[in-house]
Amino acid sequence: MRAPKLPGPALPLLILVLLLPPPGSAGGPAPFDPTWESLDARQLPAWFDKAKFGIFIHWGVFSVPSFGSEWFWWYWQKEKIPAYVDFMKNNYPPDFTYEDFGPLFTAKFFDANQWADILQASGAKYVVLTSKHHEGFTLWGSEYSWNWNAVDVGPKRDIIKELAVAVRNRTDLRFGLYYSLFEWFHPLFLEDESSLFQKRQYPVSKMLPELYELVNKYQPEVLWADGDGGAPDTYWKSLDFLAWLYNESPVRDTVVTNDRWGAGSICKHGGYYTCSDRYNPGHLLPHKWENCMTIDKFSWGYRRNAGIADYLTIEELVKQLVQTVSCGGNLLMNIGPTQDGTISAIFKERLKQMGIWLKVNGEAIYETYAWRSQNDTVTPDVWYTSKPKDKLVYAMFLKWPISGQLFLAQPKATLGATKVKLLGHGQPLHWTPLKENGIKVDLPQLTIHQMPCQWGWALALTNVT
Repeated sequence: MRAPKLPGPALPLLILVLLLPPPGSAGGPAPFDPTWESLDARQLPAWFDKAKFGIFIHWGVFSVPSFGSEWFWWYWQKEKIPAYVDFMKNNYPPDFTYEDFGPLFTAKFFDANQWADILQASGAKYVVLTSKHHEGFTLWGSEYSWNWNAVDVGPKRDIIKELAVAVRNRTDLRFGLYYSLFEWFHPLFLEDESSLFQKRQYPVSKMLPELYELVNKYQPEVLWADGDGGAPDTYWKSLDFLAWLYNESPVRDTVVTNDRWGAGSICKHGGYYTCSDRYNPGHLLPHKWENCMTIDKFSWGYRRNAGIADYLTIEELVKQLVQTVSCGGNLLMNIGPTQDGTISAIFKERLKQMGIWLKVNGEAIYETYAWRSQNDTVTPDVWYTSKPKDKLVYAMFLKWPISGQLFLAQPKATLGATKVKLLGHGQPLHWTPLKENGIKVDLPQLTIHQMPCQWGWALALTNVT
């Protein structure tokens, strides 16, 4: 098995120091020190909590075999899982290597403007693209990934630049990048790993230079780290990098980061918490968090062997969004394009459906806050958000009651002051107080064609406590 070619021997620490921007600034001492205590005290830029909904895009050489998972290389070569071994045996010559997939990653039909329009139509407020997954292939012409990047091999294009320009020119989305710290089969990482990370050749010569290059060149406003390879933050020099990112980088005032900066940092340190893939606790967390999840239940990358039942329905996706936002989180919903740059019809449909739903109900999602109750205790699948300044509470319900009456146990209403409206309908609805607590809302009698939306609805409650 050939490993991706390297630009030469490991760069000494002195060269890395010369590559990095000068520490400190003319304006005085840097506000953030390279310690978790200092970095964790940084206030998360306000835009992120307001945004609520983003799109994740997993795209890379793994999109060529598009079989099983984006972990194809690992499962085939390292774990030798029979299904993956047989797939290669049945479809490719015996001497075929993973690197041979590189030229087949053509991105022939990749149209950044079309992607940007699809993203805009989804109602999302930010996008996060995989700049490099664990396979090490970079979607930009990284000088630290010679001959294993999208400019040298395959597309022969700077994918990140094209999408960044399109997103910034055509949409109101913030542009973000995912970056895998480690690489499964990089010889320098493997050598460091065998020394129990006493050696630090890989982060010094590969990972850190690439991260500085990414930030300075493309100025992402989300930097989504992943793949610590079992190594601590001291090996990755994460704290020094984050201090630079927050103090000196071109995105220091707006960038948000996650919690995957070294073994043991997840759900504990960083800008916002992800805790695990597809994390959805179902209750309010004290720290800002994000539910990163996939429309395909089993894979982040495109999977040619996925069946229709493997994709979440729009009803399931709306429920994920409503539940996540009610509990103080953001939803980062993933799609996986094909190797030629096509976003498949099933992903397009789900994105469009989310956009249609948010056009009606976005008021109950964007720029909202968690309320004192996240969900109702009497009627299942009712979730709350709030806008305290506007004295508004939103009750999002996922099933339209057959009786036409919705019972809400949580809101405390006041006769003469409390008003109830159905988003997308507009007319005030009649409500009556319940004996103990809460209210009974008489929903309008609508035919299916008169419904303001499908897959879930939202009531705006004014002046409730």
